[in-house]
Amino acid sequence: MTTTTSRPSSTRLPGPTRNRLAVAGLLVLAAVPVAAGAFRLTTMGDPTPADARFVAAPVPIVVHVVAATVYAVLGALQFSSGIRRRHHAWHRGAGAVLVPAGVLVAVSGLWMTATYDLPAHDDGALAVMRYAVGAAMLAQLGLAVRALWRREYRAHGAWMTRAYALGMGAGTQVLTSAPLLALDEPPGWARAVTMGLGWALNAAVAEVVVRRRHQGA
Repeated sequence: MTTTTSRPSSTRLPGPTRNRLAVAGLLVLAAVPVAAGAFRLTTMGDPTPADARFVAAPVPIVVHVVAATVYAVLGALQFSSGIRRRHHAWHRGAGAVLVPAGVLVAVSGLWMTATYDLPAHDDGALAVMRYAVGAAMLAQLGLAVRALWRREYRAHGAWMTRAYALGMGAGTQVLTSAPLLALDEPPGWARAVTMGLGWALNAAVAEVVVRRRHQGA
């Protein structure tokens, strides 16, 4: 007499559903820097002491906020497998906007780091990290364009994923910096650590996504 055992049904979500949830999550994450940037621009007529430096030289912050908004939203949609499969022209057109927007995000970030006075709660270590992240993002976007020119589409997607992860650091940093809200005057090193952790987490997730994408190819 033989017995059969049934395998438990998998609870893993199907691929399209996971992809839609991932894109939705990226859009939610993008909403954080977009909302913060919009609030900063709308309050420049009556700035807080911390934002007074932006009023004296508004060009870099305006460029940064506008470019980051475009980069965050379009970048999230580029991760939609459905859009990539069914709307090739849209994917290419959005990419043609996304790369210049990413360059403006990185350049304006470097510009602000070089020209704006550091807030009291920041320190030199955070400035160094901002320089490093901006330079890395520019390099990754350049490598993505080079890979596309060579029709190395897998490498192009990998570099764009890495660049997007760094550009979205502001969203993750809201979460990593949350513990500092309990402190009246957090030390500069603590802010540098929590900000750096946001970029590091995004970079690590990007590498996981790139590796899984290559393994599934």
